[in-house]
Amino acid sequence: MIQLVLFDVDGVLTDGTIWMDGSGEAFKGFHVQDGLAVSLLHAHGIRSGVLSGKTSAPLDARIKQLGFDVAVTGTLGKAEALVSITSELGISADEVAFVGDDIVDLPLAGIVGQFYAPSDAHPLVLAAANVVLTRPGGRGVAREAAEHVLAARGLSLEDMYKPLLETMTTSHVVQ
Repeated sequence: MIQLVLFDVDGVLTDGTIWMDGSGEAFKGFHVQDGLAVSLLHAHGIRSGVLSGKTSAPLDARIKQLGFDVAVTGTLGKAEALVSITSELGISADEVAFVGDDIVDLPLAGIVGQFYAPSDAHPLVLAAANVVLTRPGGRGVAREAAEHVLAARGLSLEDMYKPLLETMTTSHVVQ
C-alpha cells in the first residue's frame, strides 16, 4: 500500500516553464488543484513530498506553504535520494508512488510501487510509467495521481473528499 507520494516539480507540479530575471529563476506557476492534492493525501494518512533536480526560492516557498513531509531539491540522483527517504521514514520503495515527466526521473521506474507520468511526459517516461495520467504537467497532475492512489485503496470520490469537506471550516486547507 502506498504510504508516500513524491512529485517531481518542473513538468509535474508546474508546466515546465521557467520564468527568469537577471537574478535567476523568479517565478513558478503552480495549479491550485495540485495544492489541494497534498491536503487530500494527508487527510488519509499518506505522506507527500517533492524530489526535484532543481532548487529555487519559489519552490521553497511552495514546499513550505503546502506542508510537504519530504523535500529533496537540487539533486539529479533521484534513486539515491529515494533510498535515503525510505530509510529515514522506515518504509520500502514499494510503498512509494512517484510522479515524473522527464528522463532524469526514469531511474525510479521499476523501483517505486507506482510510477506515474503526466500525459505530456517524455516518450521514454510514458513507456516506463505504470500509469499515464490524463492531465499534462502543471494542470492538476498531482490531484489526479492522489485520487488514483486513494481509488486503489477502494475509496470513491465522495469518500476521498469527505474528510476535507468536514474540516474545511475548522482547519486550514491550502490550495
